[in-house]
Amino acid sequence: MTAIRSVVLGCGSYLPQQILTNAELAARIDTSDEWIVQRTGIHERRIAAAGELTSHMAVRAAQAALTHARVDAQSIDLVVLATSTPDNTFPASAVAVQADLGITRGAAFDLQAVCSGFVYALATADALLKSGAFTRALVIGSETFSRILDWTDRGTCVLFGDGAGAVVLEAQQQPGTREDRGILTTQLRSDGRHKMKLYVDGGPSSTGTVGHLRMEGREVFRHAVAMITDVVEDAFKATGYTAADVDWFIPHQANKRIIDGSAHKLGIPPGKIVVTVDRHGNTSAASIPLALADAVADRRIKRGDLLLFEAMGGGFTWGAALARW
Repeated sequence: MTAIRSVVLGCGSYLPQQILTNAELAARIDTSDEWIVQRTGIHERRIAAAGELTSHMAVRAAQAALTHARVDAQSIDLVVLATSTPDNTFPASAVAVQADLGITRGAAFDLQAVCSGFVYALATADALLKSGAFTRALVIGSETFSRILDWTDRGTCVLFGDGAGAVVLEAQQQPGTREDRGILTTQLRSDGRHKMKLYVDGGPSSTGTVGHLRMEGREVFRHAVAMITDVVEDAFKATGYTAADVDWFIPHQANKRIIDGSAHKLGIPPGKIVVTVDRHGNTSAASIPLALADAVADRRIKRGDLLLFEAMGGGFTWGAALARW
């Protein structure tokens, strides 16, 4: 029995030019390169230039993905932009992307699930494509977290960076087996009881301000590995695969210790993990597509490889996806 699958045609990324190193941060606040690397694995991160918006970076990543996929922007009828740092309260930054790419049909909207945003956006686009409502989608993660950081708080400002990544998805008829190309399963979770462990202390209906990111670091770390492994195990159950079948583990790039802890608990060897957190920091919804594009560009990822994505973010939200390249 055949099935409609959302197949990845191509991917792309964009990083701002400015690099902010740990040494530069240590000159501003009470921290050190050794302290940051030991606790997070981060050496540097990118910072958006003045006037460089989330939508601008999203457009650059989308253009790169369209070029890689060898398709025209006019063939896109769905744009889903995962972001927690939109250009404006409204309209959605996705419509700015749509306009800048010259797309005048279909639908475009933002999706907000913090660091889990790209997995949530993949799941949403996948469902819409499989429904027959749309045929080809741009799924983008783009963030300017540097604009919501308290640069005096060493527990948060050292962690995050800016950037964007994108994929082009197309609804295709596949044989209907677990060997199909495309997205094989998505698993999404949330638990609002933890919302104050990682949040921004502002908003239109509360303070009328943008606010700054606040985090209980130990609590986030404590929950992360268990939540991530739980949802990944559900993805394995849904497909019949195991960790041994995964060719590449592409996790949300939050913290090297969380990545390593999750991989160890799942039984995934270090050689199968795509890691960019050392160079990018935590780019929230952009981190998975940035890491994907990195591994595709250097040809680690090959046609037919089984990819495992996972993420956890404020809310808490978390999720996983299995896809065949």
